[in-house]
Amino acid sequence: MMNETYREEPIAPDTARPAPGGPFATLWCWICGGLLRLGGWRVQGDFPAAGKAVLLAAPHTSNWDGIWMLLTAGYYRRKLRWMGKKSLTTGPFGGLVKWAGCVPVDRSAKHDLVAQMVEAFRARERMVLAIPPEGTRSQTEGWKSGFYHIAHGAGVPILISVLDYGTRRVSLAALVWTSGDYEADLPRLRAFYAEAKGRHADKFSG
Repeated sequence: MMNETYREEPIAPDTARPAPGGPFATLWCWICGGLLRLGGWRVQGDFPAAGKAVLLAAPHTSNWDGIWMLLTAGYYRRKLRWMGKKSLTTGPFGGLVKWAGCVPVDRSAKHDLVAQMVEAFRARERMVLAIPPEGTRSQTEGWKSGFYHIAHGAGVPILISVLDYGTRRVSLAALVWTSGDYEADLPRLRAFYAEAKGRHADKFSG
């Protein structure tokens, strides 16, 4: 059932507890945490227990953003999914690409991207789908609305993640349930990024 009222559930910044995991997940958590510290990054906020969410990944102005985000996911012992061309998941390395988190999409005009992702959420018991709202590392005039319509259509919350190069913090700030009114909800979502700086600050449209 889709939510029709905008609602925020803030995540306290004073702890950053990983999810439970086995020996390999614990080792990977230590490795990822160590690499983040070597890079000068701090992590804030506990990863929420929600099994399904659209993770809003911003700012996104550099290839490094994806690396830091994946290391953060490793630290939290949570697997991130991401959208990729269907052709990436075929051939000899297709299985490896899927294992790495790729959710294949058909980007042809006759296939609705939002509908494909809503169906992907329905087909899985757990999925955290990372989407950069700008859709590109280059400078843009605004955010693309796909992340919003995927979350609302699937009836899952948006997990606000802020990759702030100004403070060298990766913050999980809040879980947000959308109202369905994109224009009304967008300023509230963008407010979480008002002070954030990307690696290339002039390219971030937050």
